[in-house]
Amino acid sequence: MVGSVQQQSHDVFTSLTYRPAVVKRWVAECRGVAAFDDDITAFYDRGEEAGRLGDWGRLEMLRTQVLLERYLPAPPAVVLDVGGGPGAYAVWLAEVGYEVALVDPVELHVTQARAAGVARAEVGDARALPFADESVDAVLLLGPLYHLVDADDRRRALAEARRALRPGGIVAAAAISRFAAAIDGLQKGHLRDPQFEEILERELPDGRHLNPTRNPSWFTTAYFHLPDELAAEVRAAGFELTTLAAIEGIGQWLPDIDDWLDDPTHRAALLRTIARVETEPSLLGASPHLLAVGVKR
Repeated sequence: MVGSVQQQSHDVFTSLTYRPAVVKRWVAECRGVAAFDDDITAFYDRGEEAGRLGDWGRLEMLRTQVLLERYLPAPPAVVLDVGGGPGAYAVWLAEVGYEVALVDPVELHVTQARAAGVARAEVGDARALPFADESVDAVLLLGPLYHLVDADDRRRALAEARRALRPGGIVAAAAISRFAAAIDGLQKGHLRDPQFEEILERELPDGRHLNPTRNPSWFTTAYFHLPDELAAEVRAAGFELTTLAAIEGIGQWLPDIDDWLDDPTHRAALLRTIARVETEPSLLGASPHLLAVGVKR
C-alpha cells in the first residue's frame, strides 16, 4: 500500500463539495471548460455501460481491482472516482471500507450509480473538480483520459486530480492503447467493413478515434494513447510514476476468456500470468487498457 491515510471520517460531498468558496471557484472554472462531447453522451445514454464490466469487460474489472488493491492506500482512505460511470468500482471500494465519492459528466451514469448504492454521486467534470485542495487520498481516472481528446484537457484533468490529492496521495489513470482498435477490429471482424478501416487509418497516426457512423460497436469519440505517452502525461502533471501496467494484457485475446474466468483455478492462473508480464514494454501496446499509477510528492 502506498500513501498516508487520514484517520478522521469525511462526509465527502458535505464537507468538501459544498463549501461556498470551493463551489464559487468550481463554477468560475467551469465557464472556461468546453462542453462535454455530444457523441460521447449519446453513446453512454444507451445505458449499456452499467452491465459491461460484469459481461465482456469482466477481465478488465478483475485486473483493475488487482492493481488498485496493490497501490491504493488502505481503507478508510477517501477515494474520488472521477468519470466513475454507473459506479462499479465505487460500489466495490465502499464495500471493502473506503469512503468514496463519484463524479461523472453523464447524468444517466450518476442516476445508475446512486441506484447501485453509491452514497455520494454527482454530475461533474474531470477538468474542474468541485473538491477542496488536498482533500482526498486517491483519485481514480478510469475513463476521463480517453474521452478527453485534446491534450490540454487531459493536462487539466491530471492537474485537478493532483490539486485535490493530499501529499502522498495516489492517482490511478487508465488509457486505451493506440493499437486496441486494430487488434479488436481483426478479432471481432470490424475490419471487414471499409468504413471501420477508414476510422483506423485516421486514428493510428495521432490517436484521435472519431466514429462518424455512430455505430456503437465501434465505440465513440476518444483518444488512444501510446504507452510511453501515458507515462509522460502523468509525469508532466507532477506525479512520481509508480507503475505503467497492462490491465487485461495478453489475457484479452484468449478466444475462450469466459471459460478461463468461470473456473477459479484457471482464473487464478490467468491472473498470475498477466501479472508476470504486465509491465513488459514490448507487450504494453497489445493490452486494450493501460493503467498508470502516480504519487503526489
